[in-house]
Amino acid sequence: MNSVGYGSANSTGQTPGTIRVLLADDQTLVRAGFRSMLDDEDDIEVVGEASDGEQACALARQLRPDVVLMDIRMPVLDGLEATARITADPALEGVRVVILTTFDMDDYVYGALRAGASGFLVKDTEPMELLHGVRVVARGDALIAPAVTRRLIAEFAGRAKQPDPSPRLNALTDREREVMGLVGAGLSNDEIAQRLVLSPATAKTHVSRIMTKLDVRDRAQLVILAYESGMITPGWLA
Repeated sequence: MNSVGYGSANSTGQTPGTIRVLLADDQTLVRAGFRSMLDDEDDIEVVGEASDGEQACALARQLRPDVVLMDIRMPVLDGLEATARITADPALEGVRVVILTTFDMDDYVYGALRAGASGFLVKDTEPMELLHGVRVVARGDALIAPAVTRRLIAEFAGRAKQPDPSPRLNALTDREREVMGLVGAGLSNDEIAQRLVLSPATAKTHVSRIMTKLDVRDRAQLVILAYESGMITPGWLA
């Protein structure tokens, strides 16, 4: 493979709890900029770099990073297909993909979330936001702020296929359906707790149980399913 550089593949000499990141972008300078920011942090280590989607998939299987920062437009294999392959691989269940995009309303973002991405970052994001995003996704949360969820999904859900009620939703209780609708509308756990007069811990538990019952990777996938199943429609609570 060309144009690929990576550090230690496993935890040899690595501080326990370190977040391992794989960079996938066809621009060398972009990768260098992200590496510089990330490697300055004590709890983050860049373990690999890929210049196309095919390399990203290969290195994800080899290095098993916690987070892949994935560009969309790359040669050989684009970031959407690479994301779909990584998230569909049972052996890479713990690998989270964050899409790197030029614009926060990029037409590809919705497709990326459907492909299994855990969220997205704008390439010119502030360093602190990048670091926060990597840490958020590494702990298993989706990198979609409530305000962004409302704007993004309302924009792109209308382009998706007609709602197709999923039989998986039959496993949910009435309360869980209510919580899922609020997640899809972009409410945080604290906002859901306030809306339903619950404790934040209870709201979080409901969300976790829903994701387990529906077999979705994270909150981002739960939002997508809420729209595509017709549980809610674009514009609700906008």
